[in-house]
Amino acid sequence: MERADLFQLGIGLETGAHEEETAPCGIAATTTATTTDAKADLDAHTGERAAAIARLTESEREDHFIRRDGAVFAGTHLIIEVVNGHGLDDEARIRRAFLDSIEAAGATLLHIHTHKFTPQGVSGVAVLAESHISVHTWPEIGYGAFDVFMCGDADPWKAVPILKRAFATDDVRVTELRRGEGLVEAALAAEKAA
Repeated sequence: MERADLFQLGIGLETGAHEEETAPCGIAATTTATTTDAKADLDAHTGERAAAIARLTESEREDHFIRRDGAVFAGTHLIIEVVNGHGLDDEARIRRAFLDSIEAAGATLLHIHTHKFTPQGVSGVAVLAESHISVHTWPEIGYGAFDVFMCGDADPWKAVPILKRAFATDDVRVTELRRGEGLVEAALAAEKAA
């Protein structure tokens, strides 16, 4: 790309790319040392993986997987379409809607960034400990395309009435996706078959 300035989104913000002491889902991180016995490393890794997968079904766990209706999945992703909305060109209003949605959902804000386009439109993202909220708006037709993806105990559905109120419309259309649904069960089945 010839124009490097297109990549300045977020300059001056913390990246959030910090080394964690635990791996995703609360599983203790391990360090693999270089060894001459590759088979022993593979066996150890396979055992660790099997133990980690087995922990996915424990009821007393400290991870961020969601258990609902007999399913285990990584998170709830709402595709939210605000139709006939008002104020979708107002960057401050969008930031406020993000902050109110995050608070109502019980999520944890890490970073937020919005950008106002000329002649109209706003894009933005709120990076959460539980995932993210993002938006791109077309105020000239009253349309806002929001994504609200959260894992753990955060409830993305609590953002829906906030977006209705923030953009003064009752026409808010929602599609729910269960991200990673079936993967835990497939991993358990593969471990049992091995």
